[in-house]
Amino acid sequence: MFLEMAAVFYNGRFFQSGIQGENHSFAECMLVDGAGKIVHVGSSADEQIRQAEVGGATRRDVGGRVVLPGFIDGHMHLLMFGQSLQKAGLETCKNLEDIRRTLKDFAAAHPTASRIMAKGWMHSMTDGKALASMIDDIDPRPIFIDSKDLHSTWCNTAALEEMGVQDMSNPEGGEIHRDENGRASGLLSESAAVTIVWPHIATVAPMAEKLAAIRRAVRAYNAAGYTGLVEMAMDENGWEALQTLRQQEAPPIRFAVHWLITPRKTEAENLAQVDRAIELNKQFNAETTPDCRVVGIKVIGDGIIDGCTAGLTEPYSSNGVSCEPIWSLEELGPVVKKADAAGLQCALHAIGDKTIKTAIDALERNATPGRRHRIEHLELASPDDAARLGRLGITASIQPVHADPAILRAWPALLGPARCERAFAYTDFAQGGAVLALGSDAPTAPHAPLTNIYTATTRRSAREPALEDRVNAHFALELAAAIAAGTAGSAHSCFADGWAGKLEAGRSADFVVVDMEWGAVDKLLQAKVVQTWFMGQKVFDDADAAASSS
Repeated sequence: MFLEMAAVFYNGRFFQSGIQGENHSFAECMLVDGAGKIVHVGSSADEQIRQAEVGGATRRDVGGRVVLPGFIDGHMHLLMFGQSLQKAGLETCKNLEDIRRTLKDFAAAHPTASRIMAKGWMHSMTDGKALASMIDDIDPRPIFIDSKDLHSTWCNTAALEEMGVQDMSNPEGGEIHRDENGRASGLLSESAAVTIVWPHIATVAPMAEKLAAIRRAVRAYNAAGYTGLVEMAMDENGWEALQTLRQQEAPPIRFAVHWLITPRKTEAENLAQVDRAIELNKQFNAETTPDCRVVGIKVIGDGIIDGCTAGLTEPYSSNGVSCEPIWSLEELGPVVKKADAAGLQCALHAIGDKTIKTAIDALERNATPGRRHRIEHLELASPDDAARLGRLGITASIQPVHADPAILRAWPALLGPARCERAFAYTDFAQGGAVLALGSDAPTAPHAPLTNIYTATTRRSAREPALEDRVNAHFALELAAAIAAGTAGSAHSCFADGWAGKLEAGRSADFVVVDMEWGAVDKLLQAKVVQTWFMGQKVFDDADAAASSS
């Protein structure tokens, strides 16, 4: 539904706040013009509202509900998310037996599928083991199992043979795990998953399937209240699919894209990838294609805590493993410097405290203040580094869904209690002056923003709501701060704050109507998106969705 004339949205609570949620308040109504721009937000008694109504503006009652700016996912993976909606979900599995049963059931339900694709596996479900022999007898077709964090792929022998990995050497920053005889044993981790598995899956998938996956992703995102997203690991395959889709239709969501830079053997090879991002940015930017921009690069600096691949200052407590960042400061510096000089934003994945320090050092030494460079995840930051973010103008790109206590049960043994006390220090980042950008990292975690905000504000589990554990409750965000991080903060993070992120005059009419009890963060899991509007167009209506599914 497009607005053909001005419309007054009334009988709602229209959220307004600063970029960190400060001084939040609620207006009574909002005036949107026929072009899909916000003209006024304020009181129903305001002169602008009165004149619009006299002039014949349509009146739209939002039923006393809360109206928020359209959410912008600050960190997600578009094509992979769309594809994940058709994969076997292992998220509720507890052990190998559960996994095998789920895969068998999925295989039986999809007899014509060329491959068995699964998602949501965690190392702890299988005691850290991921061997082809553990799943070879399930089905003769290739089986690819994504780890929850997407940093590893567990394969059966048929999948290993299809990719031809036996004669491959380990890529820079990754590993093809092998047995005592040197044979690939089933697991590909870090850049081996990114540079071998991902391109293979992309190559064998027909374009029609990829287009359908992106359409599914956009529909799911609109239904969850999103009007924008930041794609955080774009490659040639995903880019081709997205541009093919855009040539056929105009998806009702905005894309800001970070081009993935994978570690290579030489500096020249690393910088050549940055050149590609620079080339694309010249073609796809705010002036030429504001709905789909290449805004920067993405560099994966380390792995994850659960896999003992995150770069830590001190060895892991459980096994004494000492893991270095994938990129040294000397390797990372030239990449950051070149991207920054071209006006690109650098998004640096950093989970462990050592990698976080390396990432901040690289930006401090090689980047220009004001470029809104960003660090992704920041799961274990030291107090000193937490404070440096704001001083250097670095965006703290956070994913509270990763702070869910249901998926952190292994952390005390891996890190020890003292280090666990620094996990997900969101309020430290904000108090240091950093802008927070809230994302989901879908498909590694659920994409729904209200679920994300539940964990951000309560530090409790959305996966297992009955679980009473809270992860460092003193780092919990206030509700207004979490909402702002998922709207204004994410818009700021990708320079979309000129047209999105807030309900204010001059910005696009991107907003979401939510049935929720404001202030009752413990009830956020029951909150419901009622409508999503993008550029003055209603792109999701819960009533319509319910009717079509009944």
